[in-house]
Amino acid sequence: MKKIKSIKLKKRYINILKFIGILLCILLGIFIFYRKEIADLTKYGYSEEASRNILFAFKKDYVLSKGENKTLNAAFESKYFNEKYLDRYARIEYVKQKNLIKNINKLIKIGYSNDDIELILTHGDDSAVTRFTKRDKVKYLDEFFSIDYAKLDNYDRYVKFSDETGEDNDYVVLYVNLNLDKEDYTDSVCVNKFSYDMLINKHRFLSKDFVPDNLEKINSEYSNGNDLKANKVAVNAFIAMAQDASRNGLSLVINSAYRSYSEQERIVDTYKNLYGDDYVNKYVARPGYSEHQTGLSFDIGSKNSNIFSNSKEYQWILNNSYKYGFIHRFPKNAEDITGISNEPWHFRYVGKKIAKIIYENKMTLEEYYVKYLDK
Repeated sequence: MKKIKSIKLKKRYINILKFIGILLCILLGIFIFYRKEIADLTKYGYSEEASRNILFAFKKDYVLSKGENKTLNAAFESKYFNEKYLDRYARIEYVKQKNLIKNINKLIKIGYSNDDIELILTHGDDSAVTRFTKRDKVKYLDEFFSIDYAKLDNYDRYVKFSDETGEDNDYVVLYVNLNLDKEDYTDSVCVNKFSYDMLINKHRFLSKDFVPDNLEKINSEYSNGNDLKANKVAVNAFIAMAQDASRNGLSLVINSAYRSYSEQERIVDTYKNLYGDDYVNKYVARPGYSEHQTGLSFDIGSKNSNIFSNSKEYQWILNNSYKYGFIHRFPKNAEDITGISNEPWHFRYVGKKIAKIIYENKMTLEEYYVKYLDK
């Protein structure tokens, strides 16, 4: 049996292997150190990409001194990062927008302060802010955009309407946001989706084919005998209200409810023949612009009085309808906002939560829409 010879590595190969081993240890140490540095940043909410860029920019200590900061994170993720604006980024509240850092850079160059920039960012989406960065510095940012529901795209209209009327800024923003600075029935918005908080007026309309959800016939006990229909939820709310009113010796009745687009056309034609165009333009909604087409509006009367506004039922419903989800849709002294003169009989179902807010704050549906829905 032959003896197996042992393999002896030459010294030079041994040295090479030692070098590779040392190099691997060094690389492993660097990798472990790198991952620890990354972990120090990610635990404060910084992304892997941002953390890596922070390390390569030697800004770890600065960033950690600021703690969690979403705007800084976005800055280090962005190809538009500008180191000379680092302190500005750190003090600007984060807004989730695609071009956030690019737009901040532009706004800084234009000459806006951090407070100005925050107002701009929070009053428009990414597209609106991007458009705003293309204009020269404006004067009246704080006057209008200190109002939560002001819109960046409406700035020029705010200024124009304010100059023309001298109204206070809150009124200006409300009025313009409702498009009331435009002629009635012009540049109107089509509302396609049924909802209990939908707003229909002289600037927001329903299509010819719109039909509200869950239409049902109203029991003749609660209607004036006509074949009236309305949304089921609104009908049930009215019945509950009418039953409670009856326990107080009051008698409520629905005189008008859902009207289709074509029905409104016939009403307009009838009044035109009787009273002329001027009367119709002032008192009758055009087809598509009538709230009755939503199936949520009722013209309410009293079985005990021919003049509803003089009845006990009217006084009771003014103070209690919100408990059932109804609002007085066209109150006194609100024609400039609603576009409709006071209609004591016209009540609209919006749901209990919204109705309570509107009642307690003595506002119109238009005001609620601007302040709570139209974001």
